[in-house]
Amino acid sequence: MTQGTLRTVDALVRAGLATEASRDELEAVAARYAVAITQPVAELIARGDDADPIARQYVPDPRELLATEGDLADPIGDRRHMPVEGIVHRYPDRVLFKVVHVCPVYCRFCFRREMVGPGREANLSPQAIGRARDYIAANSGIHEVIFTGGDPLVLAPHRVAQLTQMMDAIGHVERIRWHTRMPVVDPARIDTPMAQAIKPRRAQLVIALHANHPAEFTKAAGEALRRLHAAGARLLSQSVLLRGINDSIPTLAALLDTFRAHSITPYYLHHADLAPGTAHFRTSIRHGIGLMQALRAQAPGTALPDYVLDIPGGYSKVILTGDDAVETRPGQWRLRDDAGQWHDYAERL
Repeated sequence: MTQGTLRTVDALVRAGLATEASRDELEAVAARYAVAITQPVAELIARGDDADPIARQYVPDPRELLATEGDLADPIGDRRHMPVEGIVHRYPDRVLFKVVHVCPVYCRFCFRREMVGPGREANLSPQAIGRARDYIAANSGIHEVIFTGGDPLVLAPHRVAQLTQMMDAIGHVERIRWHTRMPVVDPARIDTPMAQAIKPRRAQLVIALHANHPAEFTKAAGEALRRLHAAGARLLSQSVLLRGINDSIPTLAALLDTFRAHSITPYYLHHADLAPGTAHFRTSIRHGIGLMQALRAQAPGTALPDYVLDIPGGYSKVILTGDDAVETRPGQWRLRDDAGQWHDYAERL
């Protein structure tokens, strides 16, 4: 891991990312939610600019302690679909494999913020990893394994290689996917040993990169992404629609252009979940739909991500621009899951 990661309010103050006057308020936030900002990320932040789009993603904010009606500790319902420790089996053909519960950085809008970070859920033990492996091997309908967490690429290359080889040895696993922010927040971590460790012999390799703003793509990030391409990875994008950070046509258009410039296929634009203390990041669904319509009109025929919401309770994702999302009155929606069931959803802004 990059040396010098900022993990305390005192470190943020010394780095010029927080003021002395805000120390007490931010200490209260840090006592509840993990803080970590790598040096490559810290170098991107404009000091003294409260609207800086990188700072707003990572620097703690007193608003995180404001309770909003409808906040959920597990907003996408992971725990409802955990047949064994570490496995989330929400969809028939794929599973999430949550091997770690720590990250190189902690996003202030994280939907798993009640589960990740020091003092939260423990990383999986070797015995738990073995039981998770046995579950996948025993269910031949599982064709994709998605390593997530936390950020699984915090693991050392030899651990990543062990997990890759473990899944590659299961014949019905056709794709191995890694969900990560590492190429943009700590690009030196994606060195040649890591790129080799992540490469399966048989299965298809997919990397889903979480990035929300074009400023995240430095020269070093581009080099890390090229190493992953060279390892045979197919790269997909995952972003979150965030108020005041990327919820404008110019910023989203630039972000999508940046993905394409790095041969990353636009995949998902997530509507922000109902995680505690994140209401100040949420837009209205109607605003998000309008942005997607404008992007499509601006560049017809260009691949756009699906604008999606995880229906609270662990039901499924729903594409918000289609017929499965109906606004019954301002801020009130009916959402249809993959099983055809309708659910009420109230926006919490």
